[in-house]
Amino acid sequence: MTEPQTLYEVIGGETRVREMVDRFYDLMELEPEFALLRATHPPSLDNARDRLFWFLSGWMGGPDAYIERFGHPRLRARHMPFAIGTQERDQWLRAMAWAMEDVGIPEDLRLRLMESFYQTADWMRNKPD
Repeated sequence: MTEPQTLYEVIGGETRVREMVDRFYDLMELEPEFALLRATHPPSLDNARDRLFWFLSGWMGGPDAYIERFGHPRLRARHMPFAIGTQERDQWLRAMAWAMEDVGIPEDLRLRLMESFYQTADWMRNKPD
């Protein structure tokens, strides 16, 4: 009997998660439709790229690099300094959906991930619309 694979393994491990995160931030930099989301980030996205990569890797069942470096993610608390409304949420979700499609994540897996991403992104909203 084989052990069930983690989402991290199913998605393609470190290489695929890094590709997905890099494409996400590339889109944020390149596409005007993500300008509001981009404005919530500092000029350099290097730190954000690493943190999202480390977080998603552990969340998907891979290495817990984020927790090892920073402790519990406390996502909502860590994002409170940034004004996040419905538009920012929707831009984040659209950029991630686009990134997953661009790096070849299978559609059924993209849909599963987007359900989870939506729940988290919606919970992160902290400003009225």
